[in-house]
Amino acid sequence: MFIDEVVLEIHAGNGGDGCIAFRREKYIPMGGPFGGNGGRGANVVFEVDTGLHTLLDLRYKKIIKAERGEHGMGKNQNGKSREDYVLKVPQGTVVTDLDTNLVIADLKNKGDRAIICEGGRGGRGNTAFKTASNPAPNFAENGEPGEVKKVKVELKLLADVGLVGLPSVGKSTIISMVSRSKPKIAAYHFTTLTPNLGVCKDKFGRSFVMADLPGLIEGASKGEGLGDKFLKHIERTRVIAHVLDMSGQEGRDPYEDYCLIKKELASYSPKLTEKKEIIIANKMDLEESKENLEAFQKKIDAKVYPISAMTSTGLEEVLVALADLLEQEEEIPLYDEDEMEDHVLYTFQKEAPYTIQKEGNVFVVSGEKIEKLFRMTKFTDEGIRRFTKKLRRMGLDDKLKEMGIEEGDIVRILDFEFEYRD
Repeated sequence: MFIDEVVLEIHAGNGGDGCIAFRREKYIPMGGPFGGNGGRGANVVFEVDTGLHTLLDLRYKKIIKAERGEHGMGKNQNGKSREDYVLKVPQGTVVTDLDTNLVIADLKNKGDRAIICEGGRGGRGNTAFKTASNPAPNFAENGEPGEVKKVKVELKLLADVGLVGLPSVGKSTIISMVSRSKPKIAAYHFTTLTPNLGVCKDKFGRSFVMADLPGLIEGASKGEGLGDKFLKHIERTRVIAHVLDMSGQEGRDPYEDYCLIKKELASYSPKLTEKKEIIIANKMDLEESKENLEAFQKKIDAKVYPISAMTSTGLEEVLVALADLLEQEEEIPLYDEDEMEDHVLYTFQKEAPYTIQKEGNVFVVSGEKIEKLFRMTKFTDEGIRRFTKKLRRMGLDDKLKEMGIEEGDIVRILDFEFEYRD
């Protein structure tokens, strides 16, 4: 089964909690803090596996959760950090963050791998907080939460040449004649329901990969027919081969067909108009094809390659022309820099530590930094004092007073509510 798009909710592993412990051994009075740090949570990593050609393995994995780090232990034993949770994906896989619509990873080369969600660091045990002024701290940190993202995973096939055209123009017949690909061929529209790849070789021994894509119709770029589902596979190709039914046996005008396909490609992505192209006039063995070809060439200033895929006439010249174009054409980047997400910058981007919204007498405090601090706090007496001290340093008290908070009003962080005391 060919699956080329899935949506996943990915949870990286949380860090392990730090440990609160004290050394209690005979003949060692006032042994001091003895709690170890928690281990780091597992990252979620996507890695290219050249043996895969579909996203079928991910289809039923709606939620992916990596292991959390091991908790710290007494005797200053640190918790074990978890190994990366690695998911194998085919070459040409693109991962997009659905919240930001930025591309996290474009895995197009053999051996490519990318961290999609980073695991949280382990919380520090109470030994880490020992100071001259506080030689026996009675608090530790919880582990840092791992990243959580909802992502779209798409497979955009890696092919040098993409065959495009309306249904039943002979694309599948062409690829079956010039490669060992065996697509389904029948006398009705939309016979091809999934892309087919084939390795082709011209008479000079130059080889390249050709993709036969399902037929396009008017409105394909907006979701009509099968178009928007498979147009994305053309984005990877370096050369576009327009296949036209020059016989007009279905009552269509080849020039109008060509203009329609060009329009749909441009509507889907302007970058598709930048690609090199050739025009293949198929079914030249049928009546009226020659007359239609003469009329077509008067309307367009480009070389047209007349062929009959059924009899293999003219295919050798097409293969040579495609190989020549590929030698001249460099790969156009699939995404601009502003569409790509720099994972490190994205994870640690500077932002306001919190925002406050007033809902009646409830002051709702939110923000990634303050929520992370809250989750990493163990609410022992000393832990609470440390938490409130950090909030004060962040200016939260002053901001709440500016907004008119009074004794007894409620402050909410996440799902937890606190009564305000000055």
